[in-house]
Order: sequence, then C-alpha cells, then structure tokens
Amino acid sequence: MSTTTQILSSIPVDAQTGAISVPIYQTATFVQEAPGLNKGYDYSRSGNPTRAALEDVLARLEGGTTGLAFASGLAAIDTVLKLLKSGDEILAVDDIYGGAYRLFTHVYEKFGIRINYVDTADVANVLQALTENTRLIWLESPTNPTLKISDIRAIAALAQRHGAWLCVDNTFASPVLQKPLELGADLVVHSATKYLGGHSDLIAGAVIAKDPELGARLKFLQNAGGNVLGPFDSWLILRGLETLPLRVRQQSASALAIAEYLQQHEAVDQVYYPGLPSHPNHEIARRQQLGFGGIVSFRLRQDTCEAATCFLQHTRLFHLAESLGGVKSLCCLPCEMTHKSVPQAKRLETGVTDGFIRLSVGIEEAEDLIEDLEQAFAKLAQPVPA
Repeated sequence: MSTTTQILSSIPVDAQTGAISVPIYQTATFVQEAPGLNKGYDYSRSGNPTRAALEDVLARLEGGTTGLAFASGLAAIDTVLKLLKSGDEILAVDDIYGGAYRLFTHVYEKFGIRINYVDTADVANVLQALTENTRLIWLESPTNPTLKISDIRAIAALAQRHGAWLCVDNTFASPVLQKPLELGADLVVHSATKYLGGHSDLIAGAVIAKDPELGARLKFLQNAGGNVLGPFDSWLILRGLETLPLRVRQQSASALAIAEYLQQHEAVDQVYYPGLPSHPNHEIARRQQLGFGGIVSFRLRQDTCEAATCFLQHTRLFHLAESLGGVKSLCCLPCEMTHKSVPQAKRLETGVTDGFIRLSVGIEEAEDLIEDLEQAFAKLAQPVPA
C-alpha cells in the first residue's frame, strides 16, 4: 500500500456524523455517566479524541504500536529523556540540532546523565563509544544541518546487543522516506512542526514506540508531564498529513536539482545533500531511504558571516527564517540562528562554519528557486561600496 493511501485510509471518518474530516474536540473535560464511568475520555490532558486520531495515524505510519503527540518537538524529546535516571549515559550524534544539544547538555547533565557526542556516520565510532552505562543511543539521520547519514540498521543491532534503546529523530526524512522502526530502532521522534504539519502554522512534536510496554511508559510520562498537543493543532497535522507524500516528493525532487546546481557554482565551496554521489554515506542513504529529502546545506567559498548574511538578505523566494519542511522555501544561517546555542568550537568541529547556509526547499518550481539563488549569488559578487 502506498504511503498516501495508508495515510488517507488511516484517518477515520467520524462514526457519529459521517464527517470526512476528524472533528475538533475543543474541550477540556468530558461529562461522566457515573464517577469513573465515561465514554473513554475524562480530561483532555490524559486523552482527547482529536489527538488520539492523530496519534493512531502516526503509529501506523511509522510502523509502531504507540504514537504520542506533544506541544513541541523538544517536549517530545524531553519526554523520551525522562525514561533515564542519574548515572545513565546517552550516546548522541555529534551534529545534533541546537535545541536538543541545549536540552541534553544544559538541563539533563545536571541531573547526572552523561552525554557522549560521537560521529555516528561511522558505525565503528559508535561501537568504540559504548560503555556499560550507555542506555540510549540518539541519532538524527539525516542530521541537522550537515545532513550526515548514519546506518540505522547496523547501529540498531549494536544497541540491541548492548541493552540500550535506539531513538531516531526522523524529522528530516519523514515516514514517507524512512521508517527507522522497521530498521530496528526502538523509538522515533519528530518535530511535527516541520514536514508532518507542512505549512509553518503550528508547533508540535511526536514520539512513536515499537514496543507497547515502552509506549505505555511514555504515555504515563506524557500524562504526568502534561506537554500534550491541543486538539486544534492535532487537527492541523491530520490535515497536513493528507498531502505529506505529495509535498515530500516535490520537495525532494527540487532539492536534488538545487544541490546539483550548487555543486557547480563557483561561489560554493561544499554542498551537503545525501542524494549527491559525492556525499560520504550516499549508498547508505540509498539503502535505507526512499528519497533524499528537501533540505540542502552548503558552505560559501567566502566563508564568513558577512558574506552569508549578504546572500540570505537578497533571496526572494527563500524566506530568511528558522524552521523547515513547509510549503514555502526557507533559508537560514545556523551559526546565528538554529545552532547559536552550540558552542563555537563544537559547531566548527562538525562543519557548521560562519558561511554555512541551510535551505529548506518548498513546493515552488525548482527552476524558480534556482533563479532566486542565482540572483542572490549575483548580489554577493558585487563589490562593497567604499
């Protein structure tokens, strides 16, 4: 069954009215027939029919048993980390999203959880870094923003032998292109703000568990912490999911065309895109993904913040903003935006230099986006007035 058909067949028709769109149950509480006797819901923090419909679809899409929707991607990550205890270790990908780095390092380290950042693009590094206290392996594949690819299946086998959980942030690929649970992961997280919602109009997160017992533990933490997604935003994501495969296919095709264009441009020093044969783990990406996604990053030859800022201020179709995965193309300067919370030395170590630019390709026509980049490069080439 195609992903499009799977999504559309998973979103239920309202049994009570026949509504083709899932109703928005905008309610805090539910009337009970007697104390403790209800129709399956008692309070919207614990469960809401609109959110439940979304969570069920997400679990089906990722091939898991339990889906959980949260108020943000970081709220989803935070809930996974609450599975750990003092003395546990996280083995995390070194090129990690800045918000996750902030949460790991500045919040959870003070509770006695050690974070070991490793270049997981090489499985040997993961094997070498495992310790008796490693309880969680944390991957992004592709990573944000240098688009590193990790061999999920191989690392899942290591995690299983070691008795650790493997959690994969699947935000960049989406379940249209990659299903980490089928590759052996235990957990998948999403910033549902991005591709799942798809229209840059909400903040949301998701966790999907393969094992029902682990899912039940996360459900308890979701209810205990209260970081739940509201019914209207749940409905917005359900609506966004209906076009997810169409959007991702268009974005991926355009991103590849843009990556190939950038690779030939004299102002560009390096292009980061797993769909290019020059990408170090291109073959692994081909094996575990159905496509290469809509994010393209590149480093200017003039590797300075000033040059990057000049370029970004002259794009017209690429809007200068944080976030990604929406229908409108976005561009950003990670060193000053998404990854500003990462120390400079660590940022530079992973390749995120001052002239490093990330593009989120929308659904505009590829030739229009390339034309926009070309005119911005032309502005960059002009001499600065004395």
